[in-house]
Amino acid sequence: MFRRTATSRKGHNLLHVIKLVSPFVMVVVLQAAIAGFSLEVMSSVRAYVAGEALWSRSQKNAVYFLNRYLHSGEASQFAQYRAALAVPIGDQFARWALERDPVDVEVARIGFLQGGNHPDDVPGLIWLYRYFNRVSFLQEAIREWAATDPMLLELSVFGEVIRSELENGPIHNDGRLQFLSSRLSELNTQFTLHAKRFSTVLGEGSRAIKVTLTCINIVTAATLILLLIWHTRRLVLQRQAFEEALHAEKERLAWQASHDWLTGLSNRRAFEASLQSELDNAAAGPLGLILLDLDQFKSVNDTCGHLAGDRLLCQVSRLLQQDRHARDLVARLGGDEFGLILPRCPPPNAVDIAERLRRLFELFNFAWHDRCFAVTASIGVACITDRNTTLEDAMRRADAACYRAKEKGRNRVQVDGVRPDVLAAAARPREAARA
Repeated sequence: MFRRTATSRKGHNLLHVIKLVSPFVMVVVLQAAIAGFSLEVMSSVRAYVAGEALWSRSQKNAVYFLNRYLHSGEASQFAQYRAALAVPIGDQFARWALERDPVDVEVARIGFLQGGNHPDDVPGLIWLYRYFNRVSFLQEAIREWAATDPMLLELSVFGEVIRSELENGPIHNDGRLQFLSSRLSELNTQFTLHAKRFSTVLGEGSRAIKVTLTCINIVTAATLILLLIWHTRRLVLQRQAFEEALHAEKERLAWQASHDWLTGLSNRRAFEASLQSELDNAAAGPLGLILLDLDQFKSVNDTCGHLAGDRLLCQVSRLLQQDRHARDLVARLGGDEFGLILPRCPPPNAVDIAERLRRLFELFNFAWHDRCFAVTASIGVACITDRNTTLEDAMRRADAACYRAKEKGRNRVQVDGVRPDVLAAAARPREAARA
């Protein structure tokens, strides 16, 4: 029953979300489609402009090299003439393939590639010609393009005629040379005229398309903005409430990840992260690190139970936080083990703080129902002045000092290092527990 209700609620929420966002999705999809269409059209027009530049330059080069071949008879000039002429002929074959019924896309692709067009531009060239060849500006440009077909044929024939005449040796007839050179010059002029018209028409068309598509994009963008404004008034309060709840949850999770759930102190993870940060701060000066274990915690736990042990840990945590600087960090590392980080704390001060804590514990009595327990602590101190010390080494030194304090009788402070141990023992032995 509960699963069915949860599933029904999820389905209802999903439908609500879909209904809420569907207007935005439709407008965004429309905007994206128009933007994509605009980019495709402008890219294809640009490809035709670039292709016209190749086509026009190659025609001029073909005339130039053929004219040089006419006067020099060098075979290399004729080869360059043929290579240049292949470019506009390739474009011509592509246009013819696109004008067939049915359209031969593969032949058109090969023709455009022969025309020197970039392979990435070829699909756009084919697409624009196939679906927009009846648009006025493109229709006019195609007419200018097609008008060069007879000229290309004449230039091809001229090339073969000149080659056949030069096979018998140089042409010595000045009138013949003059006629051929003059006709080549006329062809070049006609090619240039049609190429300029082609380029002009495409330029005017592209500007018109740009204005039209820009207006359409502005209208769809304005529609989207109005739709956003209309929906924002309904959504803003829900969004704020969601963000506040999410922020609160993040803070709660972040606090839980870095704090001990029982005492509210920082946990081992946060303690080690803070210690690493202090060790990385080379300009922060000396650092005091204190680790302490309660000497009677197991006795309290075994005698009175875990609830009493938890109460003792909470009281100990409050004791450790007394008279601490804002920059100091107190943490419960696990069980009855606690740690203190004392930034910018010279070694003598760190030892004094540890001794004050030892005395504070010595004077502390933990009461549980009709029983009273004397609580002491074994304290290890590591005074770190070399910031090249690693986190593992710092913890190891403090932990070893704490262990030696336990070995030497508990209720004392043990300082790590080459200096003499600083020991503080109770004036008289205290009973671990008394009724």
